[in-house]
Amino acid sequence: MKTSSLAIVSVFILFSSACKKSGSNVQLPPMQDSAFFAKGADVSWLSQMEANNYSFYDPNGNKNDCLQILKGLGVNSIRLRAWVNPSDGWCNTKDLVEKATRAKNLGLRIMIDFHYSDSWADPGKQNKPLAWDSLSTPDLVTTLHDYTHHVLDTLRSNGIIPQWVQVGNETNDGMLWEDGRASTHMSTFANLVTAGYNACKEISDSIQVIVHISNGYDNTLFRWVFDGLTANGGKFDIIGMSLYPSSSGWQSLNTQCLSNMTDLASRYGKPIMISEVGMDVTAAADCELFLKDLITKAKSLPGNKGLGVFYWEPEAYNWKGYPNGAFDINGKPTVALSAFSN
Repeated sequence: MKTSSLAIVSVFILFSSACKKSGSNVQLPPMQDSAFFAKGADVSWLSQMEANNYSFYDPNGNKNDCLQILKGLGVNSIRLRAWVNPSDGWCNTKDLVEKATRAKNLGLRIMIDFHYSDSWADPGKQNKPLAWDSLSTPDLVTTLHDYTHHVLDTLRSNGIIPQWVQVGNETNDGMLWEDGRASTHMSTFANLVTAGYNACKEISDSIQVIVHISNGYDNTLFRWVFDGLTANGGKFDIIGMSLYPSSSGWQSLNTQCLSNMTDLASRYGKPIMISEVGMDVTAAADCELFLKDLITKAKSLPGNKGLGVFYWEPEAYNWKGYPNGAFDINGKPTVALSAFSN
């Protein structure tokens, strides 16, 4: 425990004792460690946007570093994706380390999101890296382990140990198809997840390993995936999820998401991380309400099992046609991100 945390605890104990001695009826609020809950942003596009001369401005219109702006808005954690051999170089290991170093220097915690692909991996595509395409299944498992270890070791050599690592991105039907497709080869998917898990723990026991699934409202999907992983010996520390509601449907999805999170935390005894959220940038006021409500719901899970909420690419504005950023057309954060400042 840090000295500052000890000081807070000491003040709390002294105040509590004083209340008891004086017969006071003051009701003390439950203690909350503001650093515990991750208020995060995935900013993997940032270096590419900067290379294309994008600038970022704080709410007062002052030009500043994007990460510094986000930190000023209450963001305490950064998520970064890792691609194996991307054709344009962005999100490769070198680019990843550079962005992670910037985040570390600002005191931000870090999540690494391994896609295990040369480009996007998501529920509709889990393509192997080209260099891995002809590997046998056992060699694929070994290569995933070695690649994961290499990337994390490179980060470690730069003084960075991530708080969290995602072994796969939105792996609703596994990853590294067809070998690791969960609906046909659940045991291989579990072996791949465990290989990534073991690589993380070899770097540091402190790294928390996430298995990440989309559609955080879909309890049937999550039970199927995590029942399958558990039955096949898959190792993981945290259940991760995505949630992308519309401005008119977020209340019902948040309610379903809370029900799902509550069930999963009880069923598997694992904490929950909401690794991705987003909403149309034109609905910023609704997005703020959505985020505040989702943060409250995640924090309500028993035993502090709600670990955090990450906004996916809030810095994206006028960029690749992406509609769910949280910066306006002038490069300033919208009101949506005010949800992180409380």
